[in-house]
Amino acid sequence: MLRTIIFKSVLLIYFILWSPLLLLGLISSKLSRKLVYADAAGTLVLARLICGIKYQVHYPATEENGIPAMPNGNKRLDGKSIVAAKHMSILEIAVISKVIPNSFFILKRELLWIPIYGWAFWRCGMLGVNRARGKTNMKKLAQDVEERVLNGFTLVIFPEGTRAKPGQKIELKRGLLLLAHTLKLPILPVGTDAGLYWPKHGRMHSGTANLWFEPLLPCNASLNEISDAINRHSA
Repeated sequence: MLRTIIFKSVLLIYFILWSPLLLLGLISSKLSRKLVYADAAGTLVLARLICGIKYQVHYPATEENGIPAMPNGNKRLDGKSIVAAKHMSILEIAVISKVIPNSFFILKRELLWIPIYGWAFWRCGMLGVNRARGKTNMKKLAQDVEERVLNGFTLVIFPEGTRAKPGQKIELKRGLLLLAHTLKLPILPVGTDAGLYWPKHGRMHSGTANLWFEPLLPCNASLNEISDAINRHSA
């Protein structure tokens, strides 16, 4: 438990030290993005050095016995998709932002109200939504997402809407389907077991956390199909 306390204390100091840089970065969306994602990468370094938490990323096989898999109609010529990920900790956010450097996230709008950090999230293209039922303007959200996708960015969404505990399977929000259908974007599910090492509450544990990128699903996939894919390898 001591390592957990030390880590969280150091992480708080780390975030405070980054604040002036993030404030400076507000002058440019590109600079703000670089600083926010560098900040996120630093949390992975601290987690490894203090708590012994490493990570490994797994990708779906694209070939079998040396023979390329047949196209299944899910892939777009521009390679675009919506990344739908299991959310257990800060770790998977930092890892995804590292392996998909042109990503942007849909967040609780309250996070955008945090002084400096929230402003930086907004400046680098994150989108905030109101979780209250019926409050999200899906048409406006789809337009905002489409604008960013056309500019070369990749949407990352946590369709469960909250951090999950290991073994917890949460019903997915329908907003993912609405965006996928509207924008005709296939869905790239991502599972994780990060909660075993970096739990929502309590003691952190050393070890290697995993992220699994699953095969693409079509834009008309059901919530059950998406949920099954996200949870296939997740803790």
